[in-house]
Amino acid sequence: MKRFITALAPAALIAFSVAAPAMAEKLSLGTLTNYLNGLSTVQADFTQTNDDGSRSSGSLTLKRPGRMRLSYGGENDPLVLGAGGQVAIFDPGSNEPPQRFPMAQTPLSLILARNVDLSKARMVVSHTEVNGDTVVRAQDPDHPEYGSIDLIFSATPILKAWVIHDQNGGETTVQLTKMTLGGSVSDSAFNIRSEAKRRGTPID
Repeated sequence: MKRFITALAPAALIAFSVAAPAMAEKLSLGTLTNYLNGLSTVQADFTQTNDDGSRSSGSLTLKRPGRMRLSYGGENDPLVLGAGGQVAIFDPGSNEPPQRFPMAQTPLSLILARNVDLSKARMVVSHTEVNGDTVVRAQDPDHPEYGSIDLIFSATPILKAWVIHDQNGGETTVQLTKMTLGGSVSDSAFNIRSEAKRRGTPID
């Protein structure tokens, strides 16, 4: 369950396209900042590969600023919601309310903020080019023992994947596909208290 939570917490990441440069090169933090600030509502499929080689898949809905929904199956399967400054992990194997923690303590705050500025974000600790992709590493500066996350952008740019490095040296990779932009998504889809009540694990 610990790895499940670690893998899901930064899950509200998604992308859209702008004109590609003539040659693949590291994109500036300014370019990536503009890219993320242009994001509104996006939906995508994802595939998650865990450190032991096991895989799972599901769907992601993102609504900036501040809201995300990461579903691992049907309406009663694992779910992560981000809204109201919190992230909630719904475990279908538990009769307890969802585990919650502040969004500001996760890399979600980098891309769900109303005004993103990667050049000033304290969580951004490196910015490199790898095989034509731009990789931005984020880590909680106050708690490096929590591990880190690499956000992998293609040259377009499109955020095509992220890799979570946990405190034990393990890695979890999430790849995004079938992205759609725009459209209307009700705020009720991100309501943590309503989802907890529906699942029979109400929050006090």
